[in-house]
Amino acid sequence: MDFLINLDVDDLEHAIAFYHEAFGFTLGRRFGTDGAELLGGPAPLYLLAKAAGTPAFAGDGRHRDYRRHWTPVHLDLVVEEIEPAVERALAAGAVLEAPIATQAWGRLALMADPFGHGFCLVQFLGEGYDAIATS
Repeated sequence: MDFLINLDVDDLEHAIAFYHEAFGFTLGRRFGTDGAELLGGPAPLYLLAKAAGTPAFAGDGRHRDYRRHWTPVHLDLVVEEIEPAVERALAAGAVLEAPIATQAWGRLALMADPFGHGFCLVQFLGEGYDAIATS
């Protein structure tokens, strides 16, 4: 089984530029003005143009809002060295939401993209998650 990653954005061109500048993703295909496929990670990243204020899904009273928001699903991007990755993301327009933290498994930077989506930059150290695995 494969999986795809889809992110709603309100400005497709800005999102393509951000994800290229911040993480080095390259444009694979365009789907008219409604979407773009970005390549460079373990799964394609699809950016879907959805206007702010449109319904999140049929019958829902909530509407898309691209201010910073919380969702239980987010991207973790694993990097070799966290400081240069954070600097690159910041230069592209990301926001660092907390200082870089070091855990038993590695280092973590909590960030947000310009479209309100949270993401984390992760640098594994030593055994990575094996350092905290219980089974």
